[in-house]
Amino acid sequence: MAMDVAAMAARFTELLGADGVITDPVRLRTYDCDGLTYHRATPGIVVLPDDAEQVAAIVRECVAAGVPYVARGSGTGLSGGALPRTDGVLIVTSRMRRILEIDIDNERAVVEPGVINLDVSRAVRPHGYYYAPDPSSQQICSIGGNVAENSGGAHCLKYGFTAHHVLACEIVTPEGEIVTLHDWPGYDLLGTFIGAEGTLGITTKITVRLTRLPETVQTLLAAFESMEAGGAAVSAIIGAGVVPAAIEMMDALSIEAAEAAVQCGYPPGAGAVLIVELDGPAAEVEEQFAEVERLCREAGSFEIRIAADDTARALIWTGRKSAFAAVGRISPAYIVQDGVIPRTALAQVLARIDELSRGSGVRVANVFHAGDGNLHPLVLFDDGEPGAGERAEEVSGQILDLCIEHGGSITGEHGVGVDKSRYMPRMFTDTDLDTMQMVRCAFDPAGLCNPGKIFPTPRLCGEVPGVRKGVHPLVASGQAEQF
Repeated sequence: MAMDVAAMAARFTELLGADGVITDPVRLRTYDCDGLTYHRATPGIVVLPDDAEQVAAIVRECVAAGVPYVARGSGTGLSGGALPRTDGVLIVTSRMRRILEIDIDNERAVVEPGVINLDVSRAVRPHGYYYAPDPSSQQICSIGGNVAENSGGAHCLKYGFTAHHVLACEIVTPEGEIVTLHDWPGYDLLGTFIGAEGTLGITTKITVRLTRLPETVQTLLAAFESMEAGGAAVSAIIGAGVVPAAIEMMDALSIEAAEAAVQCGYPPGAGAVLIVELDGPAAEVEEQFAEVERLCREAGSFEIRIAADDTARALIWTGRKSAFAAVGRISPAYIVQDGVIPRTALAQVLARIDELSRGSGVRVANVFHAGDGNLHPLVLFDDGEPGAGERAEEVSGQILDLCIEHGGSITGEHGVGVDKSRYMPRMFTDTDLDTMQMVRCAFDPAGLCNPGKIFPTPRLCGEVPGVRKGVHPLVASGQAEQF
């Protein structure tokens, strides 16, 4: 069904007011991509609701008209998960940015989806608490987007992902109802919703777990001549039974970009730098920190810097936290990948990525969560050069194939979105994908909620053009019901 833009805009204006609806072509271009700029689509209409009731009303209007809709937070996603539909409505939750409740006694806070990640920690720090998940974009990414992608961050090695810190979500279902999903016994609907990339509904209120500030924090930066040496240090640290709050690694090209952007002052000539942070009881941290420093030296670190205070610690982290944006200083465009591999395969996979880069002539900058093997290779290209984007995509795909080949995954925290959907069949069988779609169809039988994401082809009731033909194998065998 083609969307009647004028009619829907008029209805949305009645619901939200004129300042809550955007149809001007120039202003619509603001929302044509998320943080992965390689994929773009100008939305048909953009709406900016102020509360859950308005979100629910918007969804009901879309369902009644048979119009697809997509939710968007701050637009910092890196897989095209919030890529809009040219024939649909983009629901932007950035105005829903109130911290509704801080409950220190029960170590939780209730926030709206547009609240910025770092603002939660700022609000509760005077009480001795913080919000643990910390994506690199935490100064601008929203909690609603973090829920959609199950975001992690540098400290996810010790503290886990968003799913480990969300106690409840109020959502607007794909039928326009407002319901609350809890972390209760029974079907794990909350766990199913978190990380579903906005395909099962739109979150409008989130109850998050607060974490007590550690007694002490110690951070070091170790410089190595090669990525292989840095990888050996990571294996040695984890093998020694030390679980740091964070272990991050950057290669020479990403260091070059960070220096150009923020002048982080990392050791010159480093082929790789490793950032290791420990936190917890002072006595435990002191003992483990000495062990980490020793293991880094034994692995070949030629310079180790230890942060003397919070200012020095922030300077060490500045280069890593700015790495993605900083790459813009050395490349007109790039694709960020998000593959996961076993830690023991780090050296081998990084060497293979280097071979791919040299063989193709496509530069790759490596930044990653070394502790849990979550790679973030940045594939660099010039989008003004004919064919450059296609070559970069090919290298990106080969990197994901490497991850699968070594027993890993195509995504750790950025999601599948549109960028990696075509790689899903390389990880999963047709039956696997159909089973996933059955879950999606249970939430969204009309297939209007963020369609075209995650899955490569229409299955069951998922995406346009229509319903799967024939009976699903699980239905035929009596293992599932299709409604």
